[in-house]
Amino acid sequence: MKILFVFLLPILIVNRVYSQDTFSIVAVDPLTGEVGSAGASCIGGSIILSDVIPGIGAIHTQSYWNAANQNYAHQLMLSGYSPQQIIDSLIAWDTQGNPSVRQYAIVDLVNGGRSKGFTGSDCFDYKNHIEGPTYCIAGNILLGQKVLDSMEARFLNSTGSLADKLMAALQGAKMSGADTRCSQYGTSSLSAFIRVGRVKDTTGILYLNLNVNSVTPGVEPIDSLQVLFDQWSLTGINNSKGDLPGLFYLAQNFPNPFNPETTIQFRVHVNSFVKISVFDVNGKSVGVIINGEYKAGNYSVQWDGSNYPSGIYFYRMETEKFSEVKRMLLLK
Repeated sequence: MKILFVFLLPILIVNRVYSQDTFSIVAVDPLTGEVGSAGASCIGGSIILSDVIPGIGAIHTQSYWNAANQNYAHQLMLSGYSPQQIIDSLIAWDTQGNPSVRQYAIVDLVNGGRSKGFTGSDCFDYKNHIEGPTYCIAGNILLGQKVLDSMEARFLNSTGSLADKLMAALQGAKMSGADTRCSQYGTSSLSAFIRVGRVKDTTGILYLNLNVNSVTPGVEPIDSLQVLFDQWSLTGINNSKGDLPGLFYLAQNFPNPFNPETTIQFRVHVNSFVKISVFDVNGKSVGVIINGEYKAGNYSVQWDGSNYPSGIYFYRMETEKFSEVKRMLLLK
């Protein structure tokens, strides 16, 4: 499919090209409306390939990164084109007429999530991508397929929010020479990032935006990013943007698995309205645990699953400025 936007032609004259070879993941959470992006590379500043559009989707443009192609993809997504249509158009209208050196990973929130990847034949080996219903994982100059497979396994098998799952996916790629150029250093990469946008976020101010732009060779940037992520998770502070502390820290429910009751702990930093809802694995609401005003302090609430079948359930804690989802398992 060929799609050409005349109003974008002035953008396409940009000629700056970067060789941006990496492993990365884009993903969405249809339940919360969050969209996210994470990745790493054996060159500094890999975050440049990430485009997170809150409430819509995320795009990664990697391998010979080109600003014009990235801007074009961004405008296509804003205009409502699907991941498949965006990639078709990027191939047809590559700003340098050389799509075979590019790699793309795109996902959006439409119909519970759509994803599409593209790996050009002239990307450096090992190269490949994986498409899932709500995620796309891609990489080139890799140690092998095991880098991508490990990222996918960690993403799918981890509990918690989209941010938790993205961070777990990066940890799945933490192996010496994941980007083979870093084999000499004994690390996976030299830079790493993780970004998540909520529906009410703006592109410039994301809920989560952490970046390890470059490390000394021999230091593992995914571990450095994990330290920042753990601090952010515990305090709600996004140090990369200087944001104010978040309102809540939502603890993992316990016991988990449980039968028939489980306890959910949470902390309110400032007086605020709080709602905690429970959903089944299909996203159908099965009830509201709390819904009201809470003063600053620590709280615990219980959910009784006596009237529900065994299986995976999700509980969502939210206010006007906050939303977090955790997974729990009811076993009878």
